[in-house]
Amino acid sequence: MTEHLGDLQLGRVTPIPTSPLLARIDVVPNPGWSADEDINFLYIARFHTDEMTSICPVTNAPDFGTLIIDYMPHEHLIESKSLKLFLASFRNAPGFHEAATCLVGKRLWEAAKPFWLRVIGLWNKRGGIGIDVVWEEGERRDNTQPLSIDHFLKRYA
Repeated sequence: MTEHLGDLQLGRVTPIPTSPLLARIDVVPNPGWSADEDINFLYIARFHTDEMTSICPVTNAPDFGTLIIDYMPHEHLIESKSLKLFLASFRNAPGFHEAATCLVGKRLWEAAKPFWLRVIGLWNKRGGIGIDVVWEEGERRDNTQPLSIDHFLKRYA
């Protein structure tokens, strides 16, 4: 059943990586894009989780937050199981909210090479202060607009 999956982590028992830098991010072909076709689909896909966790590099206390990933795929899609494992690898990785959010963006950008990618980290308050971080790269095409953050917050309020 997994013959068509090749070397993907999907369909296999895969341990959580020990570090976000060592985690593998798998990509799969985008069925909406072909260099041989005149018509391709331009769209924005969204991943979201309210289970993002990292470790404060000063106190070693856990930090929790919501991560929203919007991207306009080009030739590849981000495979969701490998994304889940990559994000889980932050659980034991010391890092400030800003560094964690930006590392997610940079690693996904390098792996998938989308037209456009935005990662938003909405980190829970610590000491009464919440930290929201936005990392963005590339350009949206064809006037396609992602869902607003307000739409997201209303959906999960």
